[in-house]
Amino acid sequence: MAFADHFSSHAAAYAAHRPTYPASLFAWLADQTPGHALAWDVATGNGQAAVALGAQFDSIYASDASAGQIEQAQAHSKVAYHVEPAERCGLADHAADLVVVGQALHWFDHARFFAEVQRVLRPRGVFAAWCYELLNVDDAVDHAVRTFYDGPIGPYWPPERRFIERGYVDIDVPFAPLDAPAFEMALSWTRSQLLAYLGTWSAVQRHHADTGEDALLAIRDSLLPLWPHDEPRTVRFPLVMRTGRAGAGER
Repeated sequence: MAFADHFSSHAAAYAAHRPTYPASLFAWLADQTPGHALAWDVATGNGQAAVALGAQFDSIYASDASAGQIEQAQAHSKVAYHVEPAERCGLADHAADLVVVGQALHWFDHARFFAEVQRVLRPRGVFAAWCYELLNVDDAVDHAVRTFYDGPIGPYWPPERRFIERGYVDIDVPFAPLDAPAFEMALSWTRSQLLAYLGTWSAVQRHHADTGEDALLAIRDSLLPLWPHDEPRTVRFPLVMRTGRAGAGER
């Protein structure tokens, strides 16, 4: 399957305006792993998960098929960035204690990717993938965002988006399941910050490329009476987790 790059054209905006994952997520993952020598962050994007893993692991191998994303990734002394597809990793066999995928598993060739994860994970190593769909602010704002999501930009979502909408339940993860606690991203954002985040959506970018129109104008007008003063509000993104452990004897 050829790599479909939906993000390099706006990698700087993606790095600046995407929500950040909670530190508790990475602490919990580190508690599950057999060691803390090496973690592989797949489809690292702007590197936020890779950098966060630096607090828990000695070394992080962070890869992404998008050179544009890697160019915008945050430098960190423990993180080595690589431009390569998820299905073909430069790590040695059984090198990683942990393999993580944040908001990207839906893009992969799953059979080939999981074969690579099985090759790279050490015995009893941990795999974790997570995704988030739409945000929660309050009923009125949530409805406006959902209407925008389904409305003018709806036809521009790539088909892989359905995996996120269904919480990755359609993806077969070939490891013994781990029960993860509930995690969420909780941020204090203004209306302007929310709009900047919506502008990073791949469907917004595809709509603009196709029509030349700014789809954000519609949602901006809808949000103004609901959020008139642009004051900070709590914006929540619940995370959906798929986690598993490699077998003790996998080689």
